Amino acid sequence: MLTLRRGLTPTFYLTKNNIMNKNKKIIITALLALVALAGHGQVQPTIDMLGSWSGKIKVGATSLTIVLHLEQADGYVKVSLDSPDQGAKGIPASKDYLSDDSVAVKVESLGATYRARLRDGKLDGTFSQMGMSLPLVMTKGVPKVKRPQMPKPPYPYVTEEVTFINVKDSATLAGTLTWPVGYDKSSKQKPVVVIFVSGSGQQNRDEELMNHKPFLVLADYLARQGIATLRYDDRATGKSVGGDVRNATSEDFARDAAAGIELLRSRKAFSKVGILGHSEGGTIAFMLGGQKKVDFIVSMAGPTVKGDTLLAAQSNRIMELSGQPANMTVEKYRKTAATMNMHWIDWFNDYDPSDNIRQIRCPLFALNGDRDVQVLSSLCIPAIKQLLPASKKNLIKEYPGLNHLFQHCTTGLPNEYAQIEETISPEVLSDIAQWINGLK
Repeated sequence: MLTLRRGLTPTFYLTKNNIMNKNKKIIITALLALVALAGHGQVQPTIDMLGSWSGKIKVGATSLTIVLHLEQADGYVKVSLDSPDQGAKGIPASKDYLSDDSVAVKVESLGATYRARLRDGKLDGTFSQMGMSLPLVMTKGVPKVKRPQMPKPPYPYVTEEVTFINVKDSATLAGTLTWPVGYDKSSKQKPVVVIFVSGSGQQNRDEELMNHKPFLVLADYLARQGIATLRYDDRATGKSVGGDVRNATSEDFARDAAAGIELLRSRKAFSKVGILGHSEGGTIAFMLGGQKKVDFIVSMAGPTVKGDTLLAAQSNRIMELSGQPANMTVEKYRKTAATMNMHWIDWFNDYDPSDNIRQIRCPLFALNGDRDVQVLSSLCIPAIKQLLPASKKNLIKEYPGLNHLFQHCTTGLPNEYAQIEETISPEVLSDIAQWINGLK
């Protein structure tokens, strides 16, 4: 299946990350696919089993956190599951049985069940589906999420809520303009400003995923380094309204970003207007850079090769890390993708960024992590070095040990994203700020 994960390059997964055998894959895919109504069951008013429980399912070489919620209201128990490692919350389920020491819940539309007995304060049980069973031991409570880089008020800078319109697509985008620390609008010295463009899927202005807010962290850091930023909710997301999403491609989303650039230039308050794109946002940055709409570009894991080539290589990398044969070819990938009947993926598979990159004349900073399994640095860095016109102001850098979100990681697989406390590597933050300030 194709999973469009928020903040990431659209990723071709045979199922969940291509890391499991067929039956094991179904378990995770099914959890995310559930759309049935939540089940209820009448129970006694006092049962120690009520509350939230969490544990990990071991799936091949990796693991997946599962949270079970048993909530009582009006004499009934409401059951739901979370899969925080995948950013899924409130997955409906229903109760088959609940006593002082046993529980049985099911995901009826999927034929999945969890049955457990309370032993030594833990739920010792089995998660089963489609003839496959995996042990799942759960303890009381919900895992605490730590995000030490999350900015906390009061902030030493001023922010401004703004809107701008992509007239052609009837999209009104809402965002936050963050002025740098110490900004004085009466000063003749104008700051540099950067518009942020997020990765695939509809995301809010912070590019929020799995309790991380990369764009908020980045905007906060740059403001403290004298750089203004504009981040915005994607069309039909958050406070942004209008614009077709179902049939939109990167070309449509590029017009949204271009409208934001026009807003920034119309303010006449900035010395330079640049663009920072993450993942698919990097694709959009290359497009607008090739059209000479910006003064500089920061590409964070922006694809620099044809879409089908990227996604086939991505699939092979994930399978390789999972100990499976890396045998995905472009032809095999396209054959499978053709059955999805998705306008975006059809467009992305055919899109080749080469021409746009060749047309870029403004300074560009392209950065990739060497453990990124979604936009492989070994594939994309050589391509951009070959395509990008030479300039002393350009910088192309590969960061050892960083994943697609530019976090320090172990494998780079997406299941790690939520488990890592770091939102963005401090070295990446520092390098981006220093490079932009070096352009002044």
